[in-house]
Amino acid sequence: MALTPGESDRLLLYLQGQLARARRERGLRLNVPEATALIADAVCEMARDGLDLPAVRERARHVLSVDDVLPEVPELLPDVRVEARFDDGTRLVVVTDPLNVGVEAEEPSPAPHGDLGLDISNESATAIALSSHIHLAEVNPRLRLDRAAAFGRRLAIPAGATVWIEAGATVTVPTTRLRGDRVVVGNTGLVNGPVDDPGVRDAAIEALRRCGYLDMVDGAPLNDLAAAEQAVARIVDERRARS
Repeated sequence: MALTPGESDRLLLYLQGQLARARRERGLRLNVPEATALIADAVCEMARDGLDLPAVRERARHVLSVDDVLPEVPELLPDVRVEARFDDGTRLVVVTDPLNVGVEAEEPSPAPHGDLGLDISNESATAIALSSHIHLAEVNPRLRLDRAAAFGRRLAIPAGATVWIEAGATVTVPTTRLRGDRVVVGNTGLVNGPVDDPGVRDAAIEALRRCGYLDMVDGAPLNDLAAAEQAVARIVDERRARS
């Protein structure tokens, strides 16, 4: 059975979480890696159960208490961060104060200065969230934007932050280039490779448009909401089948 890198990471996290649960059930107090794995695994399962991002963040703060961990852990674990698959996409979930001790959360790391603003319109009947780390060209099919201009970019907002776009609204968001190796693999399955490779870029944009993602070409809209809803249904079915 072939697994994507994301699926392999999820299985490893599950095993780490199960080991931490077994140790807690034996009466052991957890260390930082164990507490992190248990909470992160719980976050992924809550997302799989269909909870939305705010509900997951709140419930995750009650998975463990200070009585479940070693005395030094609360000071060493200000937050837990994990990517989780929700019904409408993959999000970076940042659980601040994960042991619910009531401490003030640290300020998130500053965002890079946005060097390009992009207009994004939500043509669906529900609000849609965009997280800080998602490859912008692959965001929810029901969002209309210039996906070619968004290729190789993300939102220029602090790590773990989210921008909500209300139904029927259009917002201008600051964006910045993806950093690091600039390789995107396994998000929607339509972009796989270096984003600076013209062949990868052209094939990805063609695939996004063919699959019904709302797009803009030379200022004119491409695809309609019915095509976008079909794309959403396909993504949800594929992710549920892999889970």
